[in-house]
Amino acid sequence: MAPTPPANNPLLGTWHLVRWEISHGDGRAPTLPFGADATGLICYTHDGTMNACIARSGRTRLSSESARSAPEAERLAAFESFFQYAGPYHLRTEGGKRQVVHSVTHSLNPNFVGTEQVRNLEIDTTGELTLSASDTLPGTSVARHHRLRWRRGGAA
Repeated sequence: MAPTPPANNPLLGTWHLVRWEISHGDGRAPTLPFGADATGLICYTHDGTMNACIARSGRTRLSSESARSAPEAERLAAFESFFQYAGPYHLRTEGGKRQVVHSVTHSLNPNFVGTEQVRNLEIDTTGELTLSASDTLPGTSVARHHRLRWRRGGAA
């Protein structure tokens, strides 16, 4: 699909993570996957490409200069504390909701490659961007709802 023309694209630029919260359909308390101090960036370009990354705050440095030679436990901890994917994107309206569709071509998690990550899109009166989506908690029938809030400019 062709990129959304810049004149019609409210997403252009770099956004900084404010909060990533997951609520659950079974009434359990909401969770913060990478904690209250998680950091992240999502960038939307004029040519229709996006890149998103989120990290747990205070990640432990590897004990070696190269990730390839770091102990397996350190590599696993690094993988589990970082989320990233990138690829083309486009905007659409579905069921009266504005959405952004990320067509994943690159990801830290190889299972994301080839998927479409559809996010409901809202920009409030302060300019804060909310991207949200629902899925099922893996291995259960429990619905969960991801809500990621982003702010333009410097780190949130």
